[in-house]
Amino acid sequence: MGLTAGSTGLNAVDREKPKEEPGGRAVALAGNPNVGKSTVFNALTGMNQHTGNWPGKTVAVARGRIQLEGESCQLVDLPGTYSLMAHSAEEEVARDFICFSGAGAVVVVCDATCLERGLGLALQTQEITPRMAVCINLMDEAAKKGIELDLALLEKRLGAPVTGASARQGRGLDALMDRVAGVLGDGGPEPEPVRYPPAVEKALDLLLPAVAPALKGKLSPRWVCLRLLEGDPVLMGTLEGFLGGDIRREAQVALALEQAGALLRREGFDRDTLEDAVAKALMQRAEEVCRGAVTCRDEGAAEHSRRLDRILTGKWTGIPVMLLLLAVVFWLTITGANYPSQLLTAAFAWIEGRLAEFFVWIQAPEWLSGALVEGVWRVLAWVVAVMLPPMAIFFPLFTLLEDFGYLPRVAFNLDHCFRRADACGKQALTMAMGFGCNAAGVAGCRIIDSPRERLIAILTNNFVPCNGRFPTLIAILTMFFTAGAVGVWASVAPALLLTAVILLGVAMTFWMSRLLSRTVLRGVPSSFTLELPPYRRPQIGKVLVRSVLDRTLFVLGRAAAVAAPAGLVIWIMANTRVGGETLLALCAAFLDPFARWLGMDGVILLAFILGFPANEIVVPIIIMAYLSAGSLAELESLAQLRELLKANGWTWLTAVCTLLFSLLHWPCSTTCLTIRKETGSAGWTAAAFLLPTAVGMTVCFLLTLTARLLGLG
Repeated sequence: MGLTAGSTGLNAVDREKPKEEPGGRAVALAGNPNVGKSTVFNALTGMNQHTGNWPGKTVAVARGRIQLEGESCQLVDLPGTYSLMAHSAEEEVARDFICFSGAGAVVVVCDATCLERGLGLALQTQEITPRMAVCINLMDEAAKKGIELDLALLEKRLGAPVTGASARQGRGLDALMDRVAGVLGDGGPEPEPVRYPPAVEKALDLLLPAVAPALKGKLSPRWVCLRLLEGDPVLMGTLEGFLGGDIRREAQVALALEQAGALLRREGFDRDTLEDAVAKALMQRAEEVCRGAVTCRDEGAAEHSRRLDRILTGKWTGIPVMLLLLAVVFWLTITGANYPSQLLTAAFAWIEGRLAEFFVWIQAPEWLSGALVEGVWRVLAWVVAVMLPPMAIFFPLFTLLEDFGYLPRVAFNLDHCFRRADACGKQALTMAMGFGCNAAGVAGCRIIDSPRERLIAILTNNFVPCNGRFPTLIAILTMFFTAGAVGVWASVAPALLLTAVILLGVAMTFWMSRLLSRTVLRGVPSSFTLELPPYRRPQIGKVLVRSVLDRTLFVLGRAAAVAAPAGLVIWIMANTRVGGETLLALCAAFLDPFARWLGMDGVILLAFILGFPANEIVVPIIIMAYLSAGSLAELESLAQLRELLKANGWTWLTAVCTLLFSLLHWPCSTTCLTIRKETGSAGWTAAAFLLPTAVGMTVCFLLTLTARLLGLG
């Protein structure tokens, strides 16, 4: 199932250049997005490349080792691509590797439930190299849908080895490796070429005699001739680098190319119509290969998916169901994280006591004990205790929705909103990833094809709060806006209010995306095909392992790496006195006049600044500053914290402004480093820092000014 959606042009994707493989003993793994290609890769290599049930997940080249007939070979998992006529950076990486890396064989992974689409890529690959094998994956899902495939007939018609597989269950992969070994050893038969319209075939006949000698056997002459006729400037540059010169400048090739071009122009072909004719011919050939070899005997499963889609993506039900699921996820995260967080806090406090005793035993200086135990360890312990439980709940829930196939439906539901903002509907996926970690959301922006739209998604990802900002948001909502709730509402009310705050962040994402697309990032809107993958039963065990190891511990490790040195800096500021005042108090007093205009005070603003390495430590810094403590402090209950805040001048306006600034302020240090890596630009990294900061300060200033003019603050 698919749809075409409008969206809109700075290349921020890490692109791996083709590499020559020694001895040609590398096997490239290619395929459309969402066909289980990375699952095949993991099963064959024993690695743990992240997989997900949504298109465009793999955005970089991954490499592993496999054994073929006792010899070690390299298996290269390429980014998903629908065509070798590339229209995105990821598709160019896949195309260039297949064409120019010198890989010994290519395995094209296809989806058994929609084989025709995958065969288009296989047919294009055959035009480049006869050393190709086809792996038809998801045979188990095809069987559930009543789809039957005649693999022998498909192999005969395609002229290449064809193997059926169910990679998630590990079935069919040994047979696949046997066929790949055969392709590497003996090559493959010359397949029947795809026949294009007569005018195109005549143009190819004119070009082939001139182009073939110039290639010296390095590439398929017919494929190169087609690309010369299309004239893709990016591919022409890569081709020139591979061949060591521009073959279009050779006299015979130039003459033949001019004659072929004139012939096509007389027949009404330009670059676009030629690409369309080539794509149409490939699809017609794929249909011919599948005709009679693919049969469907049960429409019940497909009808079940359609009924589910009518609810999850319906005009009147799609958005409400999405909001309900969001609220449920937050409710489970909030309620489930409280007790584990308390246990971790108690455990870390016990360890802190033992560390303090150790430093006393070794007679370490008091300043060293304070810096390492009350500074580094206490901040690190707070970050872990606050971050780990909600992440251990949120990430598995998020991964379950991903495996089930719901996240692409979220993109479908929000596509119209992003399209009105001249942005890409896939930004909904990266925005959802930002709920767990904005750094992960920024890295996920690689799935967006248009460089312009990718940059918009990167610059606006911070407007949805990450896991590190949830504790501050939840604490303020609970203390000042749901304090009177009892029973089940004591946990439901914060979840509903948090959902409302999230929706404000989403609305700000839409608005800022539109503003950027109409100003500094203007461009011609692009289009994309958003594939809605089949619903799949999540694999609970793999979900838990993947979400804990690949996401929770990875994000926690990055946060801890910056929280530890931040703890040292905070302790030094809280224990270094100048003129009888600590550096922490002096800095807060310096910031206070400006912070008052934002509805806050100097302590709150300083806490956000010192929380740049990790947002989780904002509230502890506020407590420490108000108590004039020399290290991070924790109160026993939110009621005590509420009284402390009110005693230091907090009002409803202070709470709201702190809440809004927490939602809208600058990204953390980890996210900034990720933005720098993804964009390759210090300027765009600075813009990503300044944009939410300016928005947050403006919103807080306007709210404060309005409240004071009305006598409400």
